[in-house]
Amino acid sequence: MSNPTDVILPGATLGVLGGGQLGRMFAHAAQAMGYFTAVLDKDATSPAGLVSHHHIRTDYEDAQGLSELAQLCAAVTTEFENVPAAALNTLAQSLPVSPAGASVAIAQDRAAEKAHFVRCGVPVAPHAVIETPAQLAAVAADLLPGILKTARMGYDGKGQVRVKTLEELAAAWVELGHVACVLEKMLPLAHECSVIVARGRDGSIVHLPVQRNLHRDGILAVTEVYEGNLPSTQVAQALAAAKSVAEGLNYVGVLCVEFFVLQDGSLVVNEIAPRPHNSGHYSQNGCDVSQFELQVRCMTGLPLVQPRLHSASTMLNLLGDLWFKDSDTAQTPAWDQILALPGCHLHLYGKVDAKRARKMGHLNITAATPEQARATALQAAEILGIAPF
Repeated sequence: MSNPTDVILPGATLGVLGGGQLGRMFAHAAQAMGYFTAVLDKDATSPAGLVSHHHIRTDYEDAQGLSELAQLCAAVTTEFENVPAAALNTLAQSLPVSPAGASVAIAQDRAAEKAHFVRCGVPVAPHAVIETPAQLAAVAADLLPGILKTARMGYDGKGQVRVKTLEELAAAWVELGHVACVLEKMLPLAHECSVIVARGRDGSIVHLPVQRNLHRDGILAVTEVYEGNLPSTQVAQALAAAKSVAEGLNYVGVLCVEFFVLQDGSLVVNEIAPRPHNSGHYSQNGCDVSQFELQVRCMTGLPLVQPRLHSASTMLNLLGDLWFKDSDTAQTPAWDQILALPGCHLHLYGKVDAKRARKMGHLNITAATPEQARATALQAAEILGIAPF
């Protein structure tokens, strides 16, 4: 294995496990910097596979596929939080892998994730781990009403049930198949925010601005980023917590830390994503260094520079529902009308079929002021059929 202080310069091949849109945008960033890219994903039409120099069409745990990726690449990353940690560990025997399998394993398990937050001294919602009938019986009533979440394989609001009583909790655990779960007390939320940090092999750490987020049906809908989008005390608390979480993992790579902002102004950490994140997409057009360039810099050992927000930014998530606004059959949205608006940057993911609730792309709106960015974003939302915010 190479020396961890070695810098991998452009001209090398960088690999990514996972062929989704995050892998596609990583590949675009790496290629713009002069790297070749390789994707391991079994889907022949995966968004990242379609734009990469190499596409290894195997399962994440296929030994031959992993061997081929290791031989092609100078370093490997992941774009999918549920990629098997064992696959990352296998690759790490022969080349730099970031993030490490151990970090990804913690992010894949809500119980382990909560325990890590507690170890790092960052605030979390009151919660209980439920893996056995005895643990279910021991749940304190003051954790209700709450949300029962599967410990593993939950994302975009999947694997979650709201419960008000102990009886509803017991029924929800049956509904979820008696799998390991975490019950989180529902707290009075004002809104949500997130921080994306990038940490290098040498321990250096930089961050994007704190992002203010709006979720609908468990899926991120809108991100707004500008100076003063959150009170300075909340910004400082979120940044300190995110850095503590990354350092506690000895993390290398791009990490998103999501927070709930409570009505009293305090923050609690919700969850982490060990990869670039929807809420950081605005950085492609609003910052001088995007989250995907930070991903490339982390995995290659290139210097990390503090990104600068040069424009007030709003990001709208584009779900497949927009293709069905006026029809039961998919119709291409009016992108020409969208691109007539100032400061609109369209990013589509190259997915062949539009499906409801499927992430098809995003729209970044940049402007000189937050008011201009918001006004243009609301115009775009009206054209597309996205509910105002």
